[in-house]
Amino acid sequence: MPDRIFNFSAGPGTLPLEVLQQAAKDVVNFNDKGIGLIEMSHRSKEFVAVADEAEALLREILGVPDNFKVLFLQGGASTQFAMVPMNLLGPGKKATYLNTGVWAKKAIKEAKFFGDVQVAYSSEESTFNHVPTPDDYQVDDDSEYLYLVSNNTIYGTQFHQFPKTDKMLVCDMSSDIMSKSLDFSEFGIIFAGAQKNMGPAGCAVVIIRDDLIGRTPENIPTMFRYKTHADKGSMFNTPPCFSIHVIGLVLKWLKKMGGLPVMEEMNREKAALLYKAIDATDFYRGHAEVTSRPLMNVTFNLPTPELEAKFVQEATAEGFDGLKGHRSVGGCRASIYNAFPREGVHKLISFMQKFEQQN
Repeated sequence: MPDRIFNFSAGPGTLPLEVLQQAAKDVVNFNDKGIGLIEMSHRSKEFVAVADEAEALLREILGVPDNFKVLFLQGGASTQFAMVPMNLLGPGKKATYLNTGVWAKKAIKEAKFFGDVQVAYSSEESTFNHVPTPDDYQVDDDSEYLYLVSNNTIYGTQFHQFPKTDKMLVCDMSSDIMSKSLDFSEFGIIFAGAQKNMGPAGCAVVIIRDDLIGRTPENIPTMFRYKTHADKGSMFNTPPCFSIHVIGLVLKWLKKMGGLPVMEEMNREKAALLYKAIDATDFYRGHAEVTSRPLMNVTFNLPTPELEAKFVQEATAEGFDGLKGHRSVGGCRASIYNAFPREGVHKLISFMQKFEQQN
């Protein structure tokens, strides 16, 4: 479509055009039923089929084992910062956290309400420009789990290998889920807000191992128990119906594209192009250390804040939206999620080269 711009926003992020077009039709008239999906009962056989298909596709594409439950919950990833320790901690219990950015820091704050928290590593002093190696920290023997954020959207860092530990991993994968294959044997819980790589805002996908569902202390309210939602197939209350439907559409698109191996290859190609352009000049400077650079969120700076503001303003006028860095760190950020087209990366690079020549 000629009036489409390139959306580099960190979230909500770019979705496939064919998904948006189908979702737009379904809002008004779903499957020629004469009723829109967003006004249809979540108990109807039509919507139950939508939710079942979305879960089945997610299990197939991501390779979710049978001993994990898939939950579609409201509250986004931020609610999971509290739900994880609510369900897995309690008086006398400890968890270990890796502080690699804003979202990890927020999760640490929430966890401290429910148990003892060991912050085994923090990269805050270096402005969160890297993730640790397993040699950089130790996990206490009595920790229930090791918590990490796989990809930091704000500062632009990513774990390219997950920690090797005998403790189960709890991982916030909000900004890189569905971008590469996973080994579930390492994890107890994976969760992700949908609005970056899976769908629109309004839904968090939680993938939780069966044996963890019954660990919740007795004093936790009903809605904040994973068991509540697992027992009812995410239908204890009205779920985020539209978000679940669009997640299903995105997963259909992803499967048609060739699944995670193809998606990972495409993501690596896009990121490599952009990092090569950044490294080719002193005018642009990547924020993250090279070994921690992510495929999803490329953060960089220009020589001065004034030039950064001018860059963002002129880029926006050229049809490149969402390049302003997060308010807490400044600079620039190009988020190139699964559905972001390689054409947009090439055009951004051309703009960057032109901007450098003129400034």
